Amino acid sequence: MDKTAERFLKDYEYFEEKTNEFYEGVLPRNEYKGISGGFGSYAEKSGESGMLRIRIPGGQLTKERFRFLMEMKDVYHIPMMKFTTCETIQLHNLQAWEICSIAAEALENGIICRGGGGDFPRNVMVSPLTGVDPDETFDVMPYAKAMSDYLLSFIGKVTLPRKLKVCFSNNKDNVVHATYRDLGFVANSDRTFDVYIAGGLGLKPKLGVCVAEHICPEEVLYYAKAMVDLFVEHGNYKVRSQARTRFMQDTLGREGLKEKYLEKLQEAKAGDDLRICPEETIIRKTGKGEIVHKRVIPQKQEGLYAVSYHPIGGVPDLKVMQNLYYAIKEMEEAEVRLSTDETAYIINLTAEEAGKVLEITKGGAETCFEHSVACIGAKVCQHGLRDSQDLLRKCVEAVREANIPDGALPSVHISGCPSSCGTHQTAAIGFQGGAKKEDGEMVPAFTVYLNGCSLQGQETISQSSGMMLKRNIPKFLTELGKTVENSGKTYEEWVKEHSEDVKAIAEKYL
Repeated sequence: MDKTAERFLKDYEYFEEKTNEFYEGVLPRNEYKGISGGFGSYAEKSGESGMLRIRIPGGQLTKERFRFLMEMKDVYHIPMMKFTTCETIQLHNLQAWEICSIAAEALENGIICRGGGGDFPRNVMVSPLTGVDPDETFDVMPYAKAMSDYLLSFIGKVTLPRKLKVCFSNNKDNVVHATYRDLGFVANSDRTFDVYIAGGLGLKPKLGVCVAEHICPEEVLYYAKAMVDLFVEHGNYKVRSQARTRFMQDTLGREGLKEKYLEKLQEAKAGDDLRICPEETIIRKTGKGEIVHKRVIPQKQEGLYAVSYHPIGGVPDLKVMQNLYYAIKEMEEAEVRLSTDETAYIINLTAEEAGKVLEITKGGAETCFEHSVACIGAKVCQHGLRDSQDLLRKCVEAVREANIPDGALPSVHISGCPSSCGTHQTAAIGFQGGAKKEDGEMVPAFTVYLNGCSLQGQETISQSSGMMLKRNIPKFLTELGKTVENSGKTYEEWVKEHSEDVKAIAEKYL
């Protein structure tokens, strides 16, 4: 056990005590939530079971971490796993003793759940194909790993007003939403970073403020220290709904925010030496042969490939996961990378190995639309308003039955409540769970969001277009898909000239 894990040992004894009190009916739900969230665990809807969030720094599911998860699955008969939009893995439907035992065993294996929720720095996110992507500026993973270790040092020493999400983007795709997170680092071709702060989704979403350009990568920890210090001093500790960094844009103004942040940065640089020089990962593996498939991505390393696996709704088949682990554990340098869109990428494969992984992971998403994102939903989440997983399944079934071709619909993002765990505000089409009155009764409905974009330089937070009954959403999507199909274009091509037509079709079902 490393020193960081050792530091949290006593915390876990307290967590076990309070977890037992809650599930025995002694501790109130809200009080328990304030404790358990700091350990990456929350009670589920029923109040009889809970979940545990496993930190996966940089979304890097190494063979060692993968092995641990599969062992826990077998020992504790875990019924459900969920890929998240923060590149973590959640274990669901656990009993109290299972939550505590798995968390403790994770700690012994160097996997830390501490700070997986609550008022702490969260899992550091990274562009999933960094290090192997032919289109990247440079490999940002070494800096993200150093950042992850550094942020863990604040846990137990600094209580933030609320969560702090940090990420690193290696190219303009901006899949980690670096330009509108609490703290985002965007890689430049000259091996520097631009820095964005105080962005975020959910209530009153905001794009981030660029506070520095072309900074030396070795200095990234100073920028984190400045962000923590700024948030502690100016974050809202009184009104929880406004206790996120983005609300400092309202209280300080964008220019005032930047000025205060740069002051904290100078203070940080005058303090402890936080410069880093992390080792870059060198992939020495080579491969022969070629393979072509829509789920196969050629890496920048000649002869090597990555294979994508997107389970519908981000909920993987546990048999697939087990078979995948047994396959890649024998493959040199192979590992899994998790993405913020709930996709897993298996990287560093030869053509032959990629073929094996393709076979193992068949049955997941095959089209752009099936790569849609959905939070765990109200059936499981204690705060969820609507079952986002059920809505996505119904939409996928309807689109398949209507034979909508691949490309005619974009991936949609579904959140069961306003928290935007499904990142619906970033999507071309997003849905947020709610309710609508019909014939005097409240019925399941979702607010429709349109025209979001996360591409760097084109960032747009989607706009609400009204509320749609849940039962009408599959009809809306199939009509939209048929309209695009008849144009002979992809949705991406078609919508450039027909964004108002999307609204017009939606209007029929609002």
